[in-house]
Amino acid sequence: MIDTHCHIDFKDFDSDREDVIKRAKEKLDHVIVSGYSNDSNMDVLQLSKDYEGFIYPTFGFHPVSSQNATESDIKTAHENIDKYLDDIVAIGEVGMDYFYVTDKALRERQQEIFRGFLELANEYKVPIVMHVRDCEKKAVNIIPEYEDIPYFVFHCYGGSLKTAKKIMNMDNCVMSFSTMLCYSKHHQDLIEKIDLDYVLTETDSPYLAMTKEERNEPANVVNAVHKIAEIKNMDVAAVDEITTSNARKIFKI
Repeated sequence: MIDTHCHIDFKDFDSDREDVIKRAKEKLDHVIVSGYSNDSNMDVLQLSKDYEGFIYPTFGFHPVSSQNATESDIKTAHENIDKYLDDIVAIGEVGMDYFYVTDKALRERQQEIFRGFLELANEYKVPIVMHVRDCEKKAVNIIPEYEDIPYFVFHCYGGSLKTAKKIMNMDNCVMSFSTMLCYSKHHQDLIEKIDLDYVLTETDSPYLAMTKEERNEPANVVNAVHKIAEIKNMDVAAVDEITTSNARKIFKI
């Protein structure tokens, strides 16, 4: 199993990060840690070096942060992607967030910055991990403009089934499902109808734990895999094999 998206560089893990990674190693093949700022990108890079062959990094800039970023901040993010291109497995997380951001000008700023990262991914021909909350349909409409991006990952997909079907009609798009599957009926209804060939698993740790009081961690991706197996009436091993194979293909790990 692979947790394809988490943030174990967060301060939430400062007191026991080594133990968290140890628990992940007991259950998982790999963990992908997604950068969300310039500082975070450097932190996830260091984690990947400290746990080489188990942790893999992606470099990104979270959309809610990017809308207030300076041109210098974004330039630095682009330069670091170029500098460490051989070390990262994808660009992300980047995108647009229309759930938290309703201001039209800020949404336009998010899209402008997102397109900058899309152009980089297109130029370098690397996968892109997208945070496109409440604007999944808009992202689907943008994708055809970037023909050289090998894979588009809809991180923590929560859009409509109609949009999911459009995503499944694209050979280079997948949807990542988190531990939210264990308690969200919307996500459970989605996964029931979505072909596993288009599915990745993640935790988005430290977020999306079983309760608001808990801190999520990568080892819990096992819960998502088991829930998929239950909903689809499949063997856990079969779900594991398909979703892990998808992740290996996309991120080349």
